Amino acid sequence: MHQALYRKWRPSNFDEVSGQEHITSILRYQCQTGKFSHAYLFCGSRGTGKTSCAKILAKAVNCEHPTEAGPCGTCASCRAIDAGSATDVLEMDAASNNGVDDIRDIRDEVIYAPSELKYRVYIIDEVHMLSTSAFNALLKTLEEPPEHVVFVLATTELQKLPATIISRCQRFDFRRISTEALSARLHLIARAEGFTLDDEAARLIARHAQGGMRDAISLLELCAGNHLPITAELVTDTIGSAGREGMLRVVTAISGKHYEALFDIIDETVRSSRDLAVFWQDLITLYRDMLVLKTTKNAAKYLDLTDSEQAAMTQAAASFTRETLLWQLGLLEDALFSMQKAHSIKRTVCEITLIRLCDPLLDTSSESVLTRISKLEEAVLTGAPVMRAPEAFPAIPVADPNEFPPEPYFADEPIYEAPVSAPVSKPQAPVTVSANTPKAQPPAAPAISVPEETNRRVLRPLRAWSEVVARIAERNAMVAPFFRQAKAYTTEDGQVVIKFTSEFAIGMTKRDGIPEALRAALSMLLDRPIPAEHILTEVEQEQNVSKDSMLDLILEAAEE
Repeated sequence: MHQALYRKWRPSNFDEVSGQEHITSILRYQCQTGKFSHAYLFCGSRGTGKTSCAKILAKAVNCEHPTEAGPCGTCASCRAIDAGSATDVLEMDAASNNGVDDIRDIRDEVIYAPSELKYRVYIIDEVHMLSTSAFNALLKTLEEPPEHVVFVLATTELQKLPATIISRCQRFDFRRISTEALSARLHLIARAEGFTLDDEAARLIARHAQGGMRDAISLLELCAGNHLPITAELVTDTIGSAGREGMLRVVTAISGKHYEALFDIIDETVRSSRDLAVFWQDLITLYRDMLVLKTTKNAAKYLDLTDSEQAAMTQAAASFTRETLLWQLGLLEDALFSMQKAHSIKRTVCEITLIRLCDPLLDTSSESVLTRISKLEEAVLTGAPVMRAPEAFPAIPVADPNEFPPEPYFADEPIYEAPVSAPVSKPQAPVTVSANTPKAQPPAAPAISVPEETNRRVLRPLRAWSEVVARIAERNAMVAPFFRQAKAYTTEDGQVVIKFTSEFAIGMTKRDGIPEALRAALSMLLDRPIPAEHILTEVEQEQNVSKDSMLDLILEAAEE
């Protein structure tokens, strides 16, 4: 009968245990000196070597010729324990034997001396599954067992054990095994089994194992099932993961708002029978790595990436801010919980969430709704049209003064700026008002010469400018007043024109990283990237086109 690789390659001594040197060194010394404890508690995540170390310890305390690596493996005691015929070494699974009667049987047996070995060893796996009454029955025996008895408790959930049990044991915390240690062990097994395993495939398997040796060896055996060279592509297809390159495709499509590409990726994943939950977990992992890159100076310390992978990740993270990554991670986590509850609509949940990731305006969270409400309130107060970005405004035709009312009557309309040298016509003759005049006639509207299409510049007031000023104030409160006194406009070609009150004000806003903060705030407000060269600063001058109201014109004419 075929034996699974993880059982075949189970460590037989302390030297073969990978990644747990802080534990094996202590156990090795205790076995050499004979000063070992009566009760041990091995805790840690799955596949990190808890049960293996318990079996090695059981052989070491009974070995007739112990070595520096622990048990010799050749004496009668070691061979009996390896073969499973030693009646003095008892393994119990507390997941299926968790009642008080099972513990009472152990309590009644410990009083008898070992029949063949020097010590009777009880290995209780998943000990946290014991009932409360079973724990109470174990307390006294665990604290003061006979001299010929050793208890080894193993658990993956230490928090579920009573403090009275933990305090009676010598506790060892097993760590997750590093990717390098897992890869080295996989290469050793592959060479011995005759597998062809390249470095990238071994690293990918180790990364998916998440620090567990048993999971890593099981994945290796799965990938070697078709007797083909084990490459990164084969591992990706076997495991059902899209890999980092596939995840980077998703991130690129999100940053570029390429909806069709996102639907294609989900469709490929479903057609290839890959698990969408695995796909989603890989995407969350990628976002976590990008967040680490954006928030830490020494990201390599916290990331398990090659140099090329880190370079590609850094380039992808440049398209997002930390705030955006945190918001998107929240959406990804919520979607993962939704997929776990509704297995039949995983694809729909994935597609809807990816679309929401592309556009913050589609988010229905309270934070996003409150932000949009504040913008709407400001638009209502200022009378501005509610649109997403300046590109949404229609093209404005050339104004005809004979057909349309003069500009001054529409304060919220665009401002048509002409060159300084462009003439502005004045009223041809003043209107004389006297007491004999039966009825005062309003003066004729002044004729305004509109500049030629090639010379004019159309400026649209930039709404929500106060939001930009608020973001700059968070960066530098000393400079914010200069921006509050300024006025901002957008042009037809997408530029942003900021008119300050003086050259001194412009100079104050050009230092200490303020231009970068201004560009970031404008990009977030307008929902599009704003290059630095598209931000123009000017000193506000008197407009060539009169913006007086009709009443002002009447009063001016009356005074003349």
